[in-house]
Amino acid sequence: MSEEQCTHDCSSCSANCSSRDPASLLEAPRPDTHIKKVIAVVSGKGGVGKSMVTGLLSVLAQRAGYKTAVLDADVTGPSVPRMFGLNERAQGTDTTIYPVVSKTGIKTMSLNLLLEEDTTPVVWRGPVIAGAVKQFWTDVEWGDNDIMFIDMPPGTGDVPLTVFQSIPVDGIIIVTTPQELVSMIVEKAVNMAGMMNIPVLGLVENMAFVECPDCGKKIPLFGASHAEETAEKHGLKVLGSLPVNPKLAAACDAGLIELFEGPWLDGAIQTILQGLPE
Repeated sequence: MSEEQCTHDCSSCSANCSSRDPASLLEAPRPDTHIKKVIAVVSGKGGVGKSMVTGLLSVLAQRAGYKTAVLDADVTGPSVPRMFGLNERAQGTDTTIYPVVSKTGIKTMSLNLLLEEDTTPVVWRGPVIAGAVKQFWTDVEWGDNDIMFIDMPPGTGDVPLTVFQSIPVDGIIIVTTPQELVSMIVEKAVNMAGMMNIPVLGLVENMAFVECPDCGKKIPLFGASHAEETAEKHGLKVLGSLPVNPKLAAACDAGLIELFEGPWLDGAIQTILQGLPE
């Protein structure tokens, strides 16, 4: 960006210019909050199963013995509480919000945990939504956690920009689907990560196939997958492929995601947990 165009307001700008200090906009969490690694789960478009992937990865991290938290940054479409069967409201004081803990010990915060009714629509403008997400980082008493997953809203708008500038994100997982159009959408997400200097750990392909219940054959429901070639184009790896699985979808709808069984994201969670002490 040229000097003439600069507004000198880095909080609303994504330009990677020489005057920007990458750490200058990071917000401090509460004094008693200590999180070793933060992973954002993103998608370039909605409806690809990003929230489900976030939930599954958090369950796998908790099963592996790591203290896990989930920050639901998808304010206008929060689904994390439903997947974990969380019906209670989050408690707090004038200055502090306390996360709701799932059955297996995963700490969660979502706007739906603050509403009287989880069907109440959030009709807010972008800056207000972004401010709420920032407060989920600064005002929530997260305590000690090995890893936090952030369920991001789709696209590259206000909230992703706020998260990447305000929270020390260590890496990004991009969720995609088999359609060829998605390769262009993935490129947008990769480019945004590059602008914000955050490494992309890899791709997770959702709805990759349907497995025949009789013979086990994998059927590409949406045609041939383009995940590998899309990943290779950007120097990335496909870390996992999820099937269209009615039982998995039903478990999420019933709030039973913590009971899921399946090997589909084992490679992804191994990559994510690298560097954390066992």
